[in-house]
Amino acid sequence: MRALIVRKEGDGKPVAGVEDISEDMLPEAEVTVAVEYSTVNYKDGLCIGPGGGLVRKYPHIPGIDFAGTVEASSDARYAPGDKVVLTGWRVGEAHWGGYAEKARVRADWLVPLPEGLTTRAAMAVGTAGFTAMLAVMALEDHGLTPGHGEVLVTGAAGGVGSVATAILAAKGYDVAGVTGRPEQADYLKSLGASRIVAREELNETTKRPLEAETWAGCVDAVGGAMLARVLGQMKYGGSVAAVGLAGGADLPATVIPFLLRGVNLLGIDSVMQPYDARVRAWEQIAANLPMDKLEAMVTPATLADLPGLGRDILKGQVKGRVVVDVTA
Repeated sequence: MRALIVRKEGDGKPVAGVEDISEDMLPEAEVTVAVEYSTVNYKDGLCIGPGGGLVRKYPHIPGIDFAGTVEASSDARYAPGDKVVLTGWRVGEAHWGGYAEKARVRADWLVPLPEGLTTRAAMAVGTAGFTAMLAVMALEDHGLTPGHGEVLVTGAAGGVGSVATAILAAKGYDVAGVTGRPEQADYLKSLGASRIVAREELNETTKRPLEAETWAGCVDAVGGAMLARVLGQMKYGGSVAAVGLAGGADLPATVIPFLLRGVNLLGIDSVMQPYDARVRAWEQIAANLPMDKLEAMVTPATLADLPGLGRDILKGQVKGRVVVDVTA
């Protein structure tokens, strides 16, 4: 079987390359999956390259998500021929992941592929899209409905932001997409964004704890000073779903938006989500994500492309979703 293997050289520097390895090298677990597609996420870039403290030991197979067909299973929930998808559970980080023609994982980590999705479409969604749907679900669970004002998406041209923009627009929301790349304006409008907000308008801190009430909701992939600024611009009772920290882990904010406007800051974790929440999110994806918009986000890739893509995504140079055909 072919796999992208990351090994450490004598100087301790990780080096990635495609190799032929024995299936016997796969870890012990209940289900063996013939992997068809995977994706490229920021964590994948770390695991392909510097490690980022995520990889426990080498050699390592990255790939934090994948979709494919069950080949063998000792768990009654899955049988050969079943289509499945996996995201999270530290697969591709602490455990060998999806950048290989086969993966062996725990049955508890898998979700049946929902009706209406192919394995390729599932990985066009991937961890980023799954996280985006969790964020939209959390906003709606906290009262967000169409017609109450603009919903802001920060880091809108990235993987999570692209899918969040498409989902929200398809649900009837007015979406304002934030990007620091003006050349992505047409791309974001094609996904359904009704207006583009320049990153420079939001990435500076302000001494004012509250500004004009502007946003009915927000999916934030940036964190840092931008998240602090957005909190002070939320409408009364509005919520921000925090999904990332591209702009930093610090939050230079005050409690005033929470106390005077009843603003909610909702943390979104996609790694350890329980099974029922995963199934609900994937069903919502199949029902609400427009497939034509999804396809417009996709850049195809192969295992051989991954070392370069890993470097690119760490530099913020990857747009939308990369779908890796593991069999190509």
